[in-house]
Amino acid sequence: MSIKLRTPLTEQDTDKLKAGELVEITGTIYTARDAAHKRLIETMEKGDALPFELDGNIIYYVGPTPAKGEQVIGSAGPTTSGRMDKYTPALLEKGLKGMIGKGLRSQEVKESIVKNNAVYFSAVGGAAALISQRIVKSEVIAYEDLGTEGIRKLDVENFPVIVAIDSKGNDYYEIGKQKYLENKNNSLKNLV
Repeated sequence: MSIKLRTPLTEQDTDKLKAGELVEITGTIYTARDAAHKRLIETMEKGDALPFELDGNIIYYVGPTPAKGEQVIGSAGPTTSGRMDKYTPALLEKGLKGMIGKGLRSQEVKESIVKNNAVYFSAVGGAAALISQRIVKSEVIAYEDLGTEGIRKLDVENFPVIVAIDSKGNDYYEIGKQKYLENKNNSLKNLV
């Protein structure tokens, strides 16, 4: 059974989540990939206003394909999160509460997640067409010149994710690997 969350996230929301839990997000999330992250950081360094409020919000690491026909958006699967690691701590310090992507995060990002009581969600890679069905509205709000990497405001309903790193620093990628090794070792013992 999934936990239902509505954006923007609060400290109470992130406090209760545990690595490995299934979550369905409803509300507004924002997209940004590498180039958009670089511009966000440059904007912050200049002291200019960001194109959206970070406080309590979630960034989805995605560069969707163009919509076809009646679609709101094209395929919208997660991209590799590690590419955003060098930018993430600064955004968390400014109030960002969640990220959605896939794959491992650096130790620096994990420590920043704990320090800022945030959460990292993982979306299922390879399910981009299915995931895009949970996006009910899409609008480019900044950096349109970046094409598919421009920042979009997405309205989502019951957007499915897994808590990959919770606000206490528990990492489901590490937990899953440990469980696999334990099961593998137990299976080998039973064969002998």
